[in-house]
Amino acid sequence: MPHESEIVVDRRPLWRILLSHSRQSALVVCGGLLYWLILSAPLPGGLTPEGQKALAAFALCVFYWVFSALPLVITSLLAIILLPLSGVMQSAQAYALFGNEAVFFILGAFILAACLMKSGLSTRLALNILHRFGHTPRRLLLSIFLLNAVMAFFMSEHAVAAMNFPIVVEIVSVLGLPRQRSNYARALFLAMAWGSSIGGIATLLGGARAPLALGILREATGKSYSFLEWTLLALPLVLVLLVAGYQIILRFFPIDIDTVQAADSALNDRWLKLGRASLEEWIIGVVMLGTFIAWLVGGEEFGLANIAIAAVVLLFILRVITWPDIERYVNWGVLLMYGGAIALGAAINKSGAATWLAHMTISRWAADGPTVVILLSLVSILLTEAMSHSAVVALLMPVSLGVAHEFGLDPRLMAPVVALPAGLAFTLPIGTPANAIAFSSGYLRIRDLLVPGALLEVIAWVSFNVLARWYWPLLGVHLN
Repeated sequence: MPHESEIVVDRRPLWRILLSHSRQSALVVCGGLLYWLILSAPLPGGLTPEGQKALAAFALCVFYWVFSALPLVITSLLAIILLPLSGVMQSAQAYALFGNEAVFFILGAFILAACLMKSGLSTRLALNILHRFGHTPRRLLLSIFLLNAVMAFFMSEHAVAAMNFPIVVEIVSVLGLPRQRSNYARALFLAMAWGSSIGGIATLLGGARAPLALGILREATGKSYSFLEWTLLALPLVLVLLVAGYQIILRFFPIDIDTVQAADSALNDRWLKLGRASLEEWIIGVVMLGTFIAWLVGGEEFGLANIAIAAVVLLFILRVITWPDIERYVNWGVLLMYGGAIALGAAINKSGAATWLAHMTISRWAADGPTVVILLSLVSILLTEAMSHSAVVALLMPVSLGVAHEFGLDPRLMAPVVALPAGLAFTLPIGTPANAIAFSSGYLRIRDLLVPGALLEVIAWVSFNVLARWYWPLLGVHLN
């Protein structure tokens, strides 16, 4: 028998309970109907029968991803079985794409981030920085903003926001800041969320959307970017957004307190309670630093995934991490989701459906490389406010590769054009977990995110296109 504390009573009205269940069922049926309609429609000119089948599977999965009719991972598994069953590709080929290098790089990055959190090293670094530099209201705000950004260079932005959220909650609690009335509290939570999102696009470690884009690119063309090349492409945009984001926060939420001495004392107490760094923390720190250097120096020669997995194996050999520790922190369903997305992208490209879809959409409005970049980046940055970053990449990468073929562009251009804007969600809680975590504090209202976030979104899109037009060619990435 279940324990009394484990019994949960749903006290909602019956009609709401039935509606919540019927909505998901209706969406599943609508997705299936969409799949059938595309399959049974007359074959359009320029589209092969295999392309029509791939397009039907693509539309079904995108529909389920956008409306959350099924969990992301289940939708991806559905894609894997639909592709061989419909004759788009062989079963062995479809399932083999789960072994894509990008999937194992993401796995390695997740495990390394788990080691940082499990050992407490990430928390130690965060408290140390805030204690050393956050002695005034303005400096504390800037420290939280930059701390989250820099930490997102090395681990998932979602993990950074989740890890530092309790620290910010403790700060506003110690300072006695009232809910939804304190400008400074709003500024702190917004700095935590925006800093995580902005820093998350700087490297391949800040989120899985960039490795996913590179996985789809490599599977379709055999081309990719090194760790250093991607960072050099993204870093100027990160710097622009850090300056713009901080100024927007200060403009919309002027600092309304005079001192943060109570918070400074609380942070100092927490830092002192941690004591000296353990041997485990030192080992993990050294291994992480060595892994990062290896990615920068030898990522292209040895492979990013190989270096990540080698670092994980080394940590197990040194006995600073155990498998149960990993199971607590790594979301295995996410890895399955990326495998399915890469397989779907490969099917769309190899069947010719991506080129046909690009011709019917972006190619109708674009005239050359720069306008392609303008349109794709705009679509990406708008979609990422309403659906997951990875779903945006899974949706747009196959289409963008078709656009590249249509206009004779270098397909490598498409990965950053889709993946970088897809990580810049600033206006809605549903746009990214970082925003949702900040909003869950109760100190922010929707309008506190919406108006300043929209302004930063516009600045991000304009800055991205300016850098793509005049800075990227210096790195050998041309728009024409």
